[in-house]
Amino acid sequence: MPDTSTTPVPVTAAAPSAAAAAEEKLAYRLFTGADDRAFCERVSAALAEGYVLHGSPSATFNGSTVIVAQALVLPAAIASADAAVANAVDELDGEEFGADEAFEGHA
Repeated sequence: MPDTSTTPVPVTAAAPSAAAAAEEKLAYRLFTGADDRAFCERVSAALAEGYVLHGSPSATFNGSTVIVAQALVLPAAIASADAAVANAVDELDGEEFGADEAFEGHA
């Protein structure tokens, strides 16, 4: 089965071009397939590229083969998402309590 993906994260800070777009890494990847050496090699290759495991692996049996799945994310994507959530919380706090009483430092 193909990898499932979301928003790409640029590898470099340079302006996007056709060549740069080809080098973008996906922020999230979901590997699925038979529980065999090839699956483990695909996950290992992604780990070597800088991805980290996200959540627990999943396994099911289709009647003849064990099918596994493992999500991987780029650490920069996690940091970016965490910062966005913290900023949103700060903005909500500011609206609810006023600028003088807003909670700072959720990040």
